[in-house]
Amino acid sequence: MGLLIKNGEIITADSRYKADIYAEGETITRIGQNLEAPPGTEVIDATGKYVFPGFIDPHVHIYLPFMATFAKDTHETGSKAALMGGTTTYIEMCCPSRNDDTLEGYQLWKSKAEGNSYCDYTFHMAVSKFDEKTEGQLREIVADGISSFKIFLSYKNFFGVDDGEMYQTLRLAKELGVIVTAHCENAELVGQLQQKLLSEGKTGPEWHEPSRPESVEAEGTARFATFLENTGATGYVVHLSCKPALDAAMAAKSRGVPIYIESVIPHFLLDKTYAERGGVEAMKYIMSPPLRDKRNHKVLWDALAQGFIDTVGTDHCPFDTEQKLLGKDAFTAIPNGIPAIEDRVNLLYTYGVSRGHLDIHRFVDAASTKAAKLFGLFPRKGTIAVGSDADLVVYDPQYRGTISVKTQHVNNDYNGFEGFEIDGRPSVVTVRGKVAVRDGQFVGEKGRGKLLRREPMYF
Repeated sequence: MGLLIKNGEIITADSRYKADIYAEGETITRIGQNLEAPPGTEVIDATGKYVFPGFIDPHVHIYLPFMATFAKDTHETGSKAALMGGTTTYIEMCCPSRNDDTLEGYQLWKSKAEGNSYCDYTFHMAVSKFDEKTEGQLREIVADGISSFKIFLSYKNFFGVDDGEMYQTLRLAKELGVIVTAHCENAELVGQLQQKLLSEGKTGPEWHEPSRPESVEAEGTARFATFLENTGATGYVVHLSCKPALDAAMAAKSRGVPIYIESVIPHFLLDKTYAERGGVEAMKYIMSPPLRDKRNHKVLWDALAQGFIDTVGTDHCPFDTEQKLLGKDAFTAIPNGIPAIEDRVNLLYTYGVSRGHLDIHRFVDAASTKAAKLFGLFPRKGTIAVGSDADLVVYDPQYRGTISVKTQHVNNDYNGFEGFEIDGRPSVVTVRGKVAVRDGQFVGEKGRGKLLRREPMYF
């Protein structure tokens, strides 16, 4: 059965026009005026609505053993929440620890997703050590269709790599044509500052941000860029949160270093006062890099508008309040992370396009197209074109609502954006030509989501 979306206003990263879209099977086969479709075609009237390409979240955690517990989502709950918010593809961080076998970790993460996801997915493969087996295993993983790595310059002794391991990873990535994503902090400084604060009796969640200040993120960003410059590898800074780190990345970019920048939706809208409320209310907002001083908000919005920040992800990582209380005696034991996969698109549209100064094409680019291009999914994903997958979001800009834990689909007992107003929401979302969300109701098919295998492109 085909799918026909009529009378909508199609908006991509670089075009805007009114037309109908016809999808046959999983792909778009026709775009034009007053399209007719065979009997049995599902017809959706998009009058008064935008039609966007399916949105892509380039940074999520679904399965994650971390800090003595596990993230709360499964691929079933996480993909359902993603689709309700208009995200039709996500890239999960596959993160075995230093003590785990890299290849076994990859197989485990794949097994958690297979047959359980409502939307398409792929992985960034974390390199949490570089020993005598790592190179061969990474070659095997790349051959299986994973064309991006992840390194942590933080979480020492758990995920984190040292400078020697970073160099080896980047050198191999350059040879294999793989882009390397990086969590940029200085693990040694964070560890020392944490111990200093704890020794002074400063144990509450309000001390999390001072233990990993802006300068520590800026140093990590500059160091990552220096290693890129000296290996020729291509890099992507994840969840950049503040002006000093942005300045470090832009300085590298001005020298010709191939470095791209992601920020995540919490850093545009929340600030460090949320983590200074005391008790579990503050613990809900502990993430790394931490929520920053509010003065960074305008810096990030401006950089996004100008295209200096390439993508907006989430670093979606849900832990419920009981899990957050593991850190009641020391902020260093609070599981890091905040859920956002369901709310990213609506928040970015509301506070960027509807109430801010973000161009609607830049919105589509940052929330979909640029990630598709950077991570080898374009033009299959990230645009509306004949031959592209029929991942489509019919978006109602007239909708008005409020974010609440009571209506979310994330498997978490709080929402970090509780009470935020939204201007607009997806009214219909399709996954490769099949409707998964209709009029705010989930109607998706479990297991429809496929692992997207990608080709290296950064030789």
